[in-house]
Amino acid sequence: MPSSRPSPAGPRATGRLVQDDDAPRRWQMLALLALAELLGMSLWFAASAVSAQYQQQWSLSVSAAAWLTTAVQLGFVGGTALSALLNLADLVPARRLFAMAALLAAGCNAMVLSASGLDTAILWRALTGVCLAGVYPPAMKMIATWFRARRGMAVGTIVGALTVGKALPYLVKAIPGASITNVTLSASAGAVAAAAMVWLGYHDGPYAFPPRPFSWQLVRDVVREPRWRLAMGGYLGHMWELYAAWTWLPVFVAASVAAHGLDGPTAGVRASVVGFAALAVGGAGCLWGGLVADRRGRAWLVNVAMGVSGSCALLIGFTFGRSLWLLAPVALVWGFFVIADSAQFSVMAAALVPPHAVGTALTLQTSLGFLLTAGVIQLVPLLEARVGWPWAFTVLALGPVVGIASIKLLSRTDH
Repeated sequence: MPSSRPSPAGPRATGRLVQDDDAPRRWQMLALLALAELLGMSLWFAASAVSAQYQQQWSLSVSAAAWLTTAVQLGFVGGTALSALLNLADLVPARRLFAMAALLAAGCNAMVLSASGLDTAILWRALTGVCLAGVYPPAMKMIATWFRARRGMAVGTIVGALTVGKALPYLVKAIPGASITNVTLSASAGAVAAAAMVWLGYHDGPYAFPPRPFSWQLVRDVVREPRWRLAMGGYLGHMWELYAAWTWLPVFVAASVAAHGLDGPTAGVRASVVGFAALAVGGAGCLWGGLVADRRGRAWLVNVAMGVSGSCALLIGFTFGRSLWLLAPVALVWGFFVIADSAQFSVMAAALVPPHAVGTALTLQTSLGFLLTAGVIQLVPLLEARVGWPWAFTVLALGPVVGIASIKLLSRTDH
């Protein structure tokens, strides 16, 4: 007997297109949530963008400074795991959860300025990550209540917005004279604005997911779904590459500029701008990915995106120490495709579990994915120390290989 659930590979169900979305305020809500995610997620790399300054201020090694990013990843893992276990995303109204979490995250991020050393900074960065667990996954569920036929495009827009938001601290850093305080407080101010926007302007759409009483078994029910596990394999392959690339690509660009013989303030600004652009271009990648996935199918899109991004991980090392005219195009292509498929894994997960478990499924998915990223972020500087930047990124191509294999298996189960 065929499944009653829509295929995760695309917007078709039972051989015909799902009825087009007609909620009158859907575009207004998409714009509101996209802007809120852009501002709220600027907290993620607020310390990473100024890690070089922290290295000088506290005499840190590159690996030690990497904990300013890894702490957020691990805090996010803890926050999403707790949220999944307690079913928070399916029990607490999304508007309330988002607004409270964004305010708390803004406060924790600002407290990094009070740290006198790395240990205290790591604590506040980890707590920032915990709070961001109430900002990232709920937004994907929130926009899904407004879109069905174009859900891939809608979730892709949200992920694209948060991608640009994560890159914002690098843009602030590129402003001449920008300090640690400038970068940190601008990100916190953005998160406060995001909380206000969602609290005052958001409400669920006509396709809201049905509420369900608390159950300890909800996580187990999600994990027992074999197709969800295959989608999860694709997502883990994607995450193996994504955050290590985002964390270290700006550092790679700065090191390459120095190796090419450029120095001085102008060289630093160029490196920061290219680093920002390589991350921010992912916003366009997510929008493109959403549009293509709704038209060609999610499996096709994620396999193409992972194939291109994995190739860039192998190729970009050959541009190290060369002109930015050679390095920047590869970095921009990588930044575009490395995130272009991200939202579609969330759409797949939402289609493969019962409606009452969507919030928990998305939260569990992100929790496991970000746990993986914490290890890979720390792996890259170890490889760089041993083999140098020209080869340090090659290990990231392993993720797309595994991810593509998992999605191909998932596609076979839908036929």
